[in-house]
Amino acid sequence: MACDLSAGRNVPCKDVVGGVSAVYFVDFGGLGAITESADEVTDMAGTFSAYKYIVKGANSLEQAVNSSQDAGTTFFEQTLSLNLPKLSKEDMVQFKLMSYGRPHCVIVDNNGNAFLAGKEHGLTVSGGSITTGAAFGDMSGTTLTLSGQEKLPANFIAGATAANPFAGMSSATATIVVGTNS
Repeated sequence: MACDLSAGRNVPCKDVVGGVSAVYFVDFGGLGAITESADEVTDMAGTFSAYKYIVKGANSLEQAVNSSQDAGTTFFEQTLSLNLPKLSKEDMVQFKLMSYGRPHCVIVDNNGNAFLAGKEHGLTVSGGSITTGAAFGDMSGTTLTLSGQEKLPANFIAGATAANPFAGMSSATATIVVGTNS
């Protein structure tokens, strides 16, 4: 049967850290045909721009497993939580556009792993706030929560590096757009 287990798992070494270092947003459908092998993205056939957001602090990707024995269904709720300090009119334009769309998101964690979230359906902005803060030490900036439902958890991306998560994609033509400090 196709759902039989195929491997065990040992207690891993304690050599990893939590958190996200960067998120790349790609307009929905821009990745082109996505090739997978063993639940890993091995190629993308699109020509696209990937908008890189470098993040620090409390940013995360969480994937909740939703499985129903009664309905015979399983899906994964992908939730990307971002804290983006400092308000700017340029950022507000991008956050508005992001809220209107449903981008694919490539998340690079603090261990150098890259994951493709929202592969089939994209992620949508499901919450967040734009705040000035109240006290001097409060964050003045934006919090965004993007979420989506997918048949599979976010795939690892083969050949990804911390500097370029698309490095292993031989058919993809990715233009990485990095913001400037304002």
